[in-house]
Amino acid sequence: MRKWLLPILLLPLSVAGQVTRDSVSGDTIGFHIREVEVLGHQSISGPESSQMSAVEIPMLQLQTIPALGGEVDVIKAIQLLPGVQSASDGSTGVYVRGGGPDENLILLDGVPLYNVSHAMGMFSVFNADMLQNVTLYKGNFPARYGSRLSSVIDVEQTAGNNTMWHGGISVGLISAKLNVQGPIFTGEQLRARKASDQKDTIVARTTFAIAARRTYYDALLAPIMAAVSARELDGGSAVGGYYFYDVNAKLQHRFPNNDRLTASFYMGDDVIYIRYRTKDGLYASDATTKSDTRMNVRWTSGNIMAKLQYDHRIWENLSMQAHLNFLRFGYDLNERIDATSTSTENSTTTNSSLEQTFEYRSKLMDVAAHIDWLYESEQHSVRFGTGYEMHSFRPQIGNLMFAEVGISELHFDTTYTKGTTFGHEAYVYAEDTYKPVNWFTLNYGLRASMYGISGKVYPSIEPRIGMRFLLHKDVAFKASYSYMSQYVHLLSNTSISSPTDLWVPVTKDIPPMRSMQVAAGLSYDILQQVELSVEGYYKRSTNLVEYKEGASFFGISTDWEDKVALGDGWSYGVELLLQRKVGPVTGWIGYTWSRTMRQFDREGMVINNGKPYHAKYDREHDLSITLQYRITPKFEIAGTFIYGTGNRATLATQRYYDPYNNPNWVDYISERNNFQMPDYHRLDLALNWHLPTKRSGDPSKSKGGWLRDAEHLVSLSVYNVYCHKNPYMMFIEGNELKQISLFPILPTVSYGFKF
Repeated sequence: MRKWLLPILLLPLSVAGQVTRDSVSGDTIGFHIREVEVLGHQSISGPESSQMSAVEIPMLQLQTIPALGGEVDVIKAIQLLPGVQSASDGSTGVYVRGGGPDENLILLDGVPLYNVSHAMGMFSVFNADMLQNVTLYKGNFPARYGSRLSSVIDVEQTAGNNTMWHGGISVGLISAKLNVQGPIFTGEQLRARKASDQKDTIVARTTFAIAARRTYYDALLAPIMAAVSARELDGGSAVGGYYFYDVNAKLQHRFPNNDRLTASFYMGDDVIYIRYRTKDGLYASDATTKSDTRMNVRWTSGNIMAKLQYDHRIWENLSMQAHLNFLRFGYDLNERIDATSTSTENSTTTNSSLEQTFEYRSKLMDVAAHIDWLYESEQHSVRFGTGYEMHSFRPQIGNLMFAEVGISELHFDTTYTKGTTFGHEAYVYAEDTYKPVNWFTLNYGLRASMYGISGKVYPSIEPRIGMRFLLHKDVAFKASYSYMSQYVHLLSNTSISSPTDLWVPVTKDIPPMRSMQVAAGLSYDILQQVELSVEGYYKRSTNLVEYKEGASFFGISTDWEDKVALGDGWSYGVELLLQRKVGPVTGWIGYTWSRTMRQFDREGMVINNGKPYHAKYDREHDLSITLQYRITPKFEIAGTFIYGTGNRATLATQRYYDPYNNPNWVDYISERNNFQMPDYHRLDLALNWHLPTKRSGDPSKSKGGWLRDAEHLVSLSVYNVYCHKNPYMMFIEGNELKQISLFPILPTVSYGFKF
């Protein structure tokens, strides 16, 4: 591939624009509650709650946070919280309390997703227009969650408004979004009295919500690549592009007895393609040779998720929830080269051709069934349940075919794979929140799981306990202990999501990862408006997986177990969070002091000579300030400032001359991750201008149609305001240390409307 193709493919990522907007959920409880604006509610992390190490992301704040390219992203918002670090500039990788990106249980409507990245990690798969609730658990994990070590990110989609239709259309520089939600008036309809005008409001039993988005980098790239290829390729051509799309949908029906049946769906793909043709192909050696070479490359990667859930209230204080889940994740990389050549010499014509195809793909599929119960009384809130999951892994299938005709007759066709591996996971859990007196709450639970694969069975018993002491009506002390197990590993040696990332299960030689975490802290509710929390934690992990020195991806499907090492890790730190969710000024200030270490000293699996070393994303200090100010009902401004000590890298500290090696100069590396990059800091700003029409939001005054009654939104956001060159990668060239930075100052203007 010519060297100018890749920069052109990546060009739109640096100027991406996307409209952001509020989505009106209007979700009601039962059928007799009118639609209201919710300004605040009891926090999951406040003094009244027994839960600690958990944070909710307010949807209104999420919509106004400045973002890369103007694309609102819940994962980027989570990276601004204390105890959470990003992988690199523009990446959706999440490192929670020293854990890796594969140690996060990321749920969409309760279904685990393995890959949540678009554009090599620059954007996440979550469309903000469909989100209703987002909760991050960094510790004190409820027993109903399992299979990951470091965090739970629980994302819930809206089921739609049950009284009126809402929606929006947004068009940015290179992408567009559409969302619609509302009632479906079928079957019996109930009427609720609206107190404001004493008119009947029809409330439907069935609601829906659907959202879609697509980038159109490929359409923008087509004329650019055509112009460049016409100049660079004499008689040739090149076409390439990249795009991703998402489709989210949710349908819910409420029966007369208040039972609910809910169906959720998500589908999304990333597609990169290149079509390349040149007349000066592989065989053009003189004027008497005519050749034609074609190359096609296509990479696709994506998720399909479906869920069916039934909620049933058995008694007044006992309810049941049953659900079936399906998930498929995979990627497919295809490359095909066709070359033909006609050579004329001494009136003799020779025809030759070359055909080469290469395919590299990986697939992962989950099918699961779960059932959960909830029992509530004056002093107890008991949850218990059980479930079964079948996992299907095809970590790598490669196919290479090479056929050369005319010059020689050679056909080579080979397939290398370990086939499909099935893993079976079953679990049972029980947890109870016990409140004997107002000043004391105890949350305790137990999760028992079993994972079977290739004749090997791994059992796990995971106790969880948390307690809250109310020292004052607004001040509480909390402490917790959690034990977790994880049965899958992500094999990756890059900081971005790439086609070579592989999810693999435990084997008879690679046991599950385990972790133990203890935490304690104070929670203070200041004047019912501002929450202050301070937490300290210590986490110990075993059976962590890393590549051995010098290991690579090539040939990984047949012997990846031999290319990795097992070791231990530990992390500890202190986190501070000051958050305000109500009022004209909202946002949070988060600070983390932490340390994360690794040690691989087992026989045959030694890394760094068996000595402890810093993890790659070990940051001692991490500060984030996120503020939104609603100046008037029409204007709001938002800003985010981030500061963190640099990530770790492995660089040679000395070079010596070895006459017996070629090349003779050899780099000497004292230890892994021995170099700390420069500090990271960045300021982002955003201005939102709302332009409501006179009839906007009042259907009784609507006379001009939904388009004229829409509320318009103009947004201006600036990423990296003072254009600081943050390090993405550092390397040594000769005797000079060089740095690669990704994003300079990136302004984005966008427009949209909602109805």
